[in-house]
Amino acid sequence: MAVELCLLLLLFCGSTISEVQPIYKPPPGTLDFGFVPAKTYDTGAYHEPGAIGILFKIVHAFLYLVQPNSFPQDLIRKLAQQQFGNSQGDYQKPENVVLTLQAIYYEIGFIVSAALGLLFILLLPLVGLCFCMCRCCDNCGGEMHQRQKKNADCQRSCFATFLFVASLIISVGVLCAYAANQHLTNQVRGAKKLVNSNFKDLKIFLNDTPAQIDYLVSQYNTTKDKALSDLNNVGPVLGTRVQEQLGKEVRPALDAALTMAGAIRETKEALENVSVSVEVLQEGTERLHANLTDVKMHLSNTLSDSACNAAQAASTCNIIRNSLSQLNINANFSGLPGVNSQLAKVNDVLKIDLSSLVQKGYAAFNDTPDLVVNQTRNILSAVPYIKSVLESIGSNITTFTKMLPVQKIIADLMVYLTQSEAYVQDYFPVMEQYDFYRWLGCLILCCMVVLILVFYYLGLLCGTCGYDKHASPTTRGCISNTGGNFLMAGVGFSFLFSWVLMVVVVLTFVTGGNVEKLVCEPFEDKNLFKVLDTPYLLNQHWKNYLAGIIFKNPNVNLTFEKVYSDCKENKGIYTSLHLEHLFNINELLNISMYTEDVALRIEHIQINLSKIILLDEIGKENLLNFSSSGIDGIDFSAYLTEINKSVTKVDLLSFANDLEARADQLPKGALENALKGHSNNIRMIHNQQVVPLEQAMSTLNQSIRLLKRTSSELMVKVKNVISAVNAAQNLINNNASQVIVQETKEYMDTIIGYFEQYIEWVKESIAMEVAACKPIANVIDTAVDIFLCSYIADSVNTFWFGLGGSSMFLIPAIIFAVKLSKYYRRMDTEDVYDDTENGNNGYHKEHLYGIHNPVFTSSVEQW
Repeated sequence: MAVELCLLLLLFCGSTISEVQPIYKPPPGTLDFGFVPAKTYDTGAYHEPGAIGILFKIVHAFLYLVQPNSFPQDLIRKLAQQQFGNSQGDYQKPENVVLTLQAIYYEIGFIVSAALGLLFILLLPLVGLCFCMCRCCDNCGGEMHQRQKKNADCQRSCFATFLFVASLIISVGVLCAYAANQHLTNQVRGAKKLVNSNFKDLKIFLNDTPAQIDYLVSQYNTTKDKALSDLNNVGPVLGTRVQEQLGKEVRPALDAALTMAGAIRETKEALENVSVSVEVLQEGTERLHANLTDVKMHLSNTLSDSACNAAQAASTCNIIRNSLSQLNINANFSGLPGVNSQLAKVNDVLKIDLSSLVQKGYAAFNDTPDLVVNQTRNILSAVPYIKSVLESIGSNITTFTKMLPVQKIIADLMVYLTQSEAYVQDYFPVMEQYDFYRWLGCLILCCMVVLILVFYYLGLLCGTCGYDKHASPTTRGCISNTGGNFLMAGVGFSFLFSWVLMVVVVLTFVTGGNVEKLVCEPFEDKNLFKVLDTPYLLNQHWKNYLAGIIFKNPNVNLTFEKVYSDCKENKGIYTSLHLEHLFNINELLNISMYTEDVALRIEHIQINLSKIILLDEIGKENLLNFSSSGIDGIDFSAYLTEINKSVTKVDLLSFANDLEARADQLPKGALENALKGHSNNIRMIHNQQVVPLEQAMSTLNQSIRLLKRTSSELMVKVKNVISAVNAAQNLINNNASQVIVQETKEYMDTIIGYFEQYIEWVKESIAMEVAACKPIANVIDTAVDIFLCSYIADSVNTFWFGLGGSSMFLIPAIIFAVKLSKYYRRMDTEDVYDDTENGNNGYHKEHLYGIHNPVFTSSVEQW
């Protein structure tokens, strides 16, 4: 019941919206629906083991050596689907024998390791029993006699070193086992916080879902209000759309006409400048010519003075006399044609204000929204009806959501969740108590190994410190003898405890290793889900088990892997569980029946824009008159030829400066002063006459070039402007209806697009935000990945790895301890060496030769 309630939690939140294929996807204004209210989940389903993680990795590497085979998906599927045990002959079927052999092959590493462990369990106690019985018979090193050898010190050192190394390895192993044991206990004690966090997230998951659903429903008002707002402003909005569409043709045409009006004014100004400049230049050049002639005459008279005949002045005077021909005008403007006729025609054109006519066209075109407003009042009359339709849709959605038993479902789930939490809280102390017993048992096992190590370390310490190389085997000190006894005690406890340790190691190795290889690793790479998703595996009549449970329809493609992956990505539970197969609200969100009615009312819009006149016939005739004004008949080459000439043949300033310089070369006197006076007169002529003429030439140059550019293909330009205006006017008069229909359709699509945008937002919100099922994935991760694998499996595997290593190294430790104890313990007899002539070279029995050991007689009988 609880599972079904959980799966049905959001069945009403979505629909098979994927079935809705929008006919047209306009680019409407983006609606801001805000953010679906959601709280952050606290659980972080990830475990960081810390420093002990290094040991976990080492154990994983060891398990890979033991079991390098990949996860046997096919084998597990076949074993799960195969029927065993119905009859005795089932096990002898060829297919069952093959499966058994495949399973053995997969588990061969564990089987061999477990077999070695069982061999250890059986043989080591038996060997220990035989060893003890053998020593009791004074064999196997039980005889308290030590033969003297030259390499005895070397052997004793080697045995002590090997035993110490073995003890260190055993110590490392028992430390690993203790660390794993303590780590598991610590994690179990801290697991309560993680469990509470998961329950808290599940409660948030349940409590937030109704608010999220209400938010989705409430945002329908945003769509409705935006649609009504646009409908209330249908005139301005649609008028603006029509104006923008027509403006692509109209505005460039009007801009060209307005530019041509400006060109007419510029042409008039240029013609006036040409007329004035030519008059100024003609008068100025005549006056300049007269003045230069007077200057030449006066200079000629001055150079005719007798002073120029002197030897010092003759050459200078001749040079000046020869340069007088340069004092003359260079440009002749008297022959340039006039532009009065062209100016008169342009003035006639300007009697009509073309710019004003174009501005009237602009104004008429800018009134397009007002024309649309006045002609769409029938739509405004339909707004109340459309508003009632939209209100009914919102009411249907609200009513329908209230009809669904959301609160009951959530209440039932909350009760189940509360009961589960209470059960876990009640069971948790029991689990901690059992964990304490487990921790105590593992600690006892570690203490067994520690006890053996204590005897070995004490034996090495006492034996090494108390050993006297000068003492004979029968006279060794008490400390050295005690060290040897400690070593033998360690050997005895090793035989007693080793099989118990190995029993625990084998059991935990087989269990923990297979959990790691068959559960944890395939869970991490999702191969475990692939096995669970095998058709007809969990139920031989169902193709998809999960779909069969939820939908009672096993043919729906719903898999454990997909659900887990979607929840891991925090997608909505509606998308994760494909709840559209349970419930379809397509009819609720299908507004096509309403939008068709709205579209029909909007499409009936009739708008007439024939009142818009861009440029009347007077304006067009004015443009044609301008094109025939005759400015293209002006002889621009004649003007430019004279303009490009200088005013005078020589620069008067340079001539004056040169004349003054040559006057300085003459002897002081009246001739010098007269020439300098003439040079000053030339400078004055330049400043007062030449400079104004140059300015007038510059103005004439600019005006002529402007007229030349304007007159270039003037008739073609004017015709193009008129054609563009006529085309735009034709678009408004004849084709505006098509533009209006197109813009009306786009306007209608924009209105409908608001609702499509709402539906898309609802679909996306349901898929990704509403009832995001991350807590469900967190529960699975917490139970499997953290509790079972990270807490239990890793700790148990590390425990048997350390304890098993310690147990294995007990064997060499036993051997080295027995060997080494012979060098530390006090012997009953020893080798005695006599003179060679006595013929006795060996050890002698005490009762034969009377060699008495007073320490031995007073000591306790040792085995």
